[in-house]
Amino acid sequence: MEGTEVRKLTELEDRHWWYRERRHLLDRAVDGIVPGDALDIGAAGGGNTRVLLRRGWRASALEYGQEGAEVCHERGIAVLRADATRLPLAAASLDLVVAFDVLEHIEDDKAAAAGVFDVLRPGGTFLVAVPADPKLWSEHDVAVDHVRRYTRPELLDLLRGAGFEIASVRSWMVLLRPAVALRRRASSGSDLDDPPAWMNAVLGGIVALERWLPVGKLPGVSLLVTARRPA
Repeated sequence: MEGTEVRKLTELEDRHWWYRERRHLLDRAVDGIVPGDALDIGAAGGGNTRVLLRRGWRASALEYGQEGAEVCHERGIAVLRADATRLPLAAASLDLVVAFDVLEHIEDDKAAAAGVFDVLRPGGTFLVAVPADPKLWSEHDVAVDHVRRYTRPELLDLLRGAGFEIASVRSWMVLLRPAVALRRRASSGSDLDDPPAWMNAVLGGIVALERWLPVGKLPGVSLLVTARRPA
């Protein structure tokens, strides 16, 4: 992601409906897990890292680009600048790794998944979010440097191939998928924007409905997986 996009994301993420709901999903995913050592890969502005810190995790951010690392540092978040396919950490040194909207940016996603498996302790958790369905590919994906969009079988095969056990998998942004698909057909660049307050509230309310509706097996815009290194 370009440095300007990282700065734009950082300015938006605290109030934007999509990032707000994604933080809720992360908060819910770690509920019940005893806090330990965690790494947030591709942290950008560190919004998800701060969720972990509030939860009591000893969390650090990892960023490949200079802008993201600088933003995390400015926010007082411990940050490593490194390649996600070559994590600069000791084997079996972490209890949790988060990679929300990261793997789709990496050419060698197999190396990234294998590296995460290596740094997790036995029983450790890997939380993954990726954009779903190649049919939704658009100029938005090009603008934000996506390499791919995943099908559910592709993502699960990737994680199982690295040695992970799948604890759960679900679609996200199911209710808004038709609107996203329609918008992406006419997309000429990144969809990252700052909607009016009323629209931000409406979209946030719609996506929040999925917290209670049984729609996780239906086609969505994103996939969310909880995977674990076998104990």
